[in-house]
Amino acid sequence: MRTFDERSLAEMSPAARTILTFEQNGAIDVVEPQQLFAEVLAANPRPVRWEYGVAFFRFADVLEATRNPAIISNDPHTGIPMGLGSDEPLIPLNIDGAEHRTFRRLLDPLFAPRAVAKLEPSIREMAHNLIDGFIDRGEVEFHDEFALPLPGSMFLNMFGLPLDDLPFLEACKDGCIKTGASDLAEMHRRGVVSGNRLREYLSAELDRREKDGVSGDDLLSALMTFEVDGHRLTRDQLLNVMHLFMIAGLDTVTASLTCIVGWFARHPEEQERVMSQPALLPSAIEELMRFENPVLTGGMRYATADTEIAGVPIRAGDKIDVCWTTANLDGDQFPDPLHVDLSRHGNRHIAFASGIHRCLGSHLARLELRTAIGVLHERLAQYTIAPGKESVYSSEGVRAATNLPLSFRVR
Repeated sequence: MRTFDERSLAEMSPAARTILTFEQNGAIDVVEPQQLFAEVLAANPRPVRWEYGVAFFRFADVLEATRNPAIISNDPHTGIPMGLGSDEPLIPLNIDGAEHRTFRRLLDPLFAPRAVAKLEPSIREMAHNLIDGFIDRGEVEFHDEFALPLPGSMFLNMFGLPLDDLPFLEACKDGCIKTGASDLAEMHRRGVVSGNRLREYLSAELDRREKDGVSGDDLLSALMTFEVDGHRLTRDQLLNVMHLFMIAGLDTVTASLTCIVGWFARHPEEQERVMSQPALLPSAIEELMRFENPVLTGGMRYATADTEIAGVPIRAGDKIDVCWTTANLDGDQFPDPLHVDLSRHGNRHIAFASGIHRCLGSHLARLELRTAIGVLHERLAQYTIAPGKESVYSSEGVRAATNLPLSFRVR
């Protein structure tokens, strides 16, 4: 049996504390934190037992933890999830076992590759329209003018919600995950306040549709007709599905766009290589998702029984942390992991998570990234960080360039 290291949170580096507890200490709010993540991995080659449970940093260990059936995503003592602004288990992220399998069978087809492929023309049109808004200026603040409105507007269109509501929903989403709290309990308490505002909005929309009659071909209408065990989804089930979709649909693609485009802006030779070889873009996106990895950790998971993971003993009730960002820099899985190889072969990264809770929307996210960046590369001849300006990165919730000032030449 392997042994684990034992240390307190106070003994860990600031970067490790940010990964494990979302502590806002500024350690990784830098343009390139990958060396810091690699140092966390080097300092923790074995699983670590700390105040709250056990943390896993290596690729193989993370995979094993996420595939262990004794590990669930709700606190087994309370049944309540931690984070994302909800006191109820969000579906399908915070449910497990047979119930989870049932909902994945219902939801997976909505986001299968063939289903999301139909959205490519709309994504292209939206990307062109956004670029039209700044193309004549030769510069753009990429986060606010492109990376935020594109996936947000796509999401609202998919679910048949008014585009004018995007600012309100963005504010709710930010309040759920970017709380500014100094500890997990306070983070959850503050997040639920915004989560309740979001759920009131969603409940009012469901009321309106039920009064007017469910109609339309949008995804919310589809969800309202779904059945489990011969019964339509309850109001709570609908809210718990939509709450999760709002957080995921309005945040992670925006963060990924800023991280990937920010990297290209700092590496003009590789940018030109991908622009001249568009077929390389899908591979480049996979490699940059591995390297930039906007979502740092797998969130709160717990052991329901005594078990063993990666050769170390786990006690029932232990909190289990799985760290995507260090796993994706593991040299045992990725040769020369701090080198970005845009044509890397066999790139089995886990930026979209692993195990049964692997990202439901990963195919849609990949399509949005490929299409949006592809259109950007069609319209712009070269883009760089604007002279005299600096990009600003934040790690609260997910890692993103919250300010990305670009200057560019037009084709």
